[in-house]
Amino acid sequence: MKFKPVSDYFLLSLPLLFLLFHNRAEARLLSLSLSRPKPDAAASFARWLVSQSSWGVLNTLSSDLGGAPFGNVVSFSDGLPDEGHGIPYFYLTTLDPTASNALKDQRSSLTISEYPVGTCGKSDPENPTCSKITLTGKLKVVAGNTGEAEFAKKALFTKHPEMKGWPKDHNFQFFKLEIENIFLINWFGGPKPLTVEQYLQAEMNKLSFAARITF
Repeated sequence: MKFKPVSDYFLLSLPLLFLLFHNRAEARLLSLSLSRPKPDAAASFARWLVSQSSWGVLNTLSSDLGGAPFGNVVSFSDGLPDEGHGIPYFYLTTLDPTASNALKDQRSSLTISEYPVGTCGKSDPENPTCSKITLTGKLKVVAGNTGEAEFAKKALFTKHPEMKGWPKDHNFQFFKLEIENIFLINWFGGPKPLTVEQYLQAEMNKLSFAARITF
């Protein structure tokens, strides 16, 4: 029996790999149920980007590194799917530097890129037309046995169901980023002027009701 060279099998598999990744990307696009706002609608665009994203880079200040910034990839949620209210919530363990850093110094920032959402086309993630947002503020523990803690739990466990099974003895706690500044790039011309109040009060499709949630 004569076997084909390994390179032949690789070439034969290329169309299958293309279809696999193409279909996955297409499925991600089809999963979006909120339309992408126009770039000049800064507040709505920022809310859309946070709502449609599920992870980002959370930066804290590390006392172990002499106060240097420490960035960590984390999952987050600002509410139930398509019903976010703009404030990112996290489920973090104090065994990880991010949570332990925040307990010593709350100053933090969360950076999110539109690229993983799947709506940047062929643009590079650094291209201004592929939006990015940095939310700067204070990373705080959400008080237990409160309406906000229940909201955070439901928001995170719905968007990230795997979290339900994470080890109970790892001291996971719910955190939120109390936003103080917003840096948004979603087109050419530099960052869009956007206040925290404008961001939180933005109305966009299903977000119009969620924006008025208070605890």
